[in-house]
Amino acid sequence: MTVLDNRIAMAESDNTQRLDDWFELLERMPVPEGFKVEIVGGNVYMTPQRDTHWGIIRRIVRAVEDRFGMDVLVFSDVRIDFPGHENGLCPDVAVLRSAAEKDDEGRWRHEDVEFVFEVISEGTAANDYGPKKTVYATAEVPLYVIADPYRGRCYVYTDPKNGDYVTRTKVDFGDDIDLTGTVADLTVSTGAFPRDPSPLA
Repeated sequence: MTVLDNRIAMAESDNTQRLDDWFELLERMPVPEGFKVEIVGGNVYMTPQRDTHWGIIRRIVRAVEDRFGMDVLVFSDVRIDFPGHENGLCPDVAVLRSAAEKDDEGRWRHEDVEFVFEVISEGTAANDYGPKKTVYATAEVPLYVIADPYRGRCYVYTDPKNGDYVTRTKVDFGDDIDLTGTVADLTVSTGAFPRDPSPLA
């Protein structure tokens, strides 16, 4: 192991410890039921779970389970630490490779994430379109899909390179998200995705 490798390992260890401290503190706080908490770039975000939000997540999880079976490693709002400054993300839907195993600390590893879906919330939309997209691309998550109930469309991001995704495809609600040519290898129907009448500013 080189000096650089040692420094990177120490930085990642310090980063994980800080995230552990943050989440431990947050667990002791009176966070209301139904709020999602995650840390993006060292900033804490708490967003209420809406019925529209959950309705889309449920349909995505159902499509994944219908395609791969009930034993597929699919999670919602489970902490996964990603590279960069204090990124303890809790994706709306994360699918891990079948051989994924937890690390020594009992956490799922970002290296095992095959694809991620995020559903836009009005208060944190900028995170999903900005810093979180960069985090997922930097971690080389092969597929990232955003479902936006305010605009009534999804965005499919593929081919991560240099901290961004090379390819973006727009899919309007009502059309199928055809992911058969990607690592996901499934089709997600958006016909029943609920819309949110509140427009994004």
